[in-house]
Amino acid sequence: MSEQQIQVNGIELCTESFGDPLNPTVILIMGAQASMVWWEDEFCQRLADAGRYVIRYDNRDVGQSTTYEPGSPGYTFEDMADDTIAVMDAYNIDKAHIVGMSMGGLLTQISALRHPERLLSITLVSTSNFAPDLPPMEQKVIDFFSRSAEVDLTNEEEAARFAVEKWSILKGTKRKTNEAKIYNLAKREIRRSHNMASIHNHGLVTGGESYLTRTDEIAIPTLVIHGTEDPIIPYEHGKALARTIPGAALLTLDGAGHELHADDWPAIIEAITAHTSNRSS
Repeated sequence: MSEQQIQVNGIELCTESFGDPLNPTVILIMGAQASMVWWEDEFCQRLADAGRYVIRYDNRDVGQSTTYEPGSPGYTFEDMADDTIAVMDAYNIDKAHIVGMSMGGLLTQISALRHPERLLSITLVSTSNFAPDLPPMEQKVIDFFSRSAEVDLTNEEEAARFAVEKWSILKGTKRKTNEAKIYNLAKREIRRSHNMASIHNHGLVTGGESYLTRTDEIAIPTLVIHGTEDPIIPYEHGKALARTIPGAALLTLDGAGHELHADDWPAIIEAITAHTSNRSS
């Protein structure tokens, strides 16, 4: 592992790489209100061991990347999508495979339309183009996040326990919550964060609408990965993406929720490795 701070688009992003830079590059983009630690070290290393050069990074307002005043994000989804390309530039990478989880998948779709010449393939995990006819998130998720403003994120113990509860809400019924691991990851995230309160800014970011209505124009090889019991972005969203993007493949995770559960790592890594093979620059 090799972590570095890079200056891009007038801000600072914290990045980390795994594996051999001579291998095909896979860039991992995490979802809203979550830093890169949720692409777990072991997951990244396994993907690197499969012959990929893996880069993960903290989005704006999480981890050790630039944070903004809570309630005032000074950027758009387009800016965040362009950050991915700037990370590639900082690493002197001309073209890469992009894997986006949840909000990261939204950013990946935008990148595929804004910068198609830089992307070799995309993988969209637990995400959507949020077409108006798709089902909403489950009420239990709405109820849970309605309480998030009450959590004292400056209290490490309270914030970590809140994270454990969140992942237990988002998991599928066929997956068990490893509370100890989630608790430790949450503690790690809290301790390396510039300002945990800034994570709420992701819920206020605007932009991207004009791109999400054009997902049928994406011409980059696409893999969609989605759990059948995702309570925040229901499975129908994943199926709709796979139908809408020309030639897209769909990997269904039976009984999985809105999560990168360790039980699913073998299938996910195998699918990403296959999807990113034999796609030259």
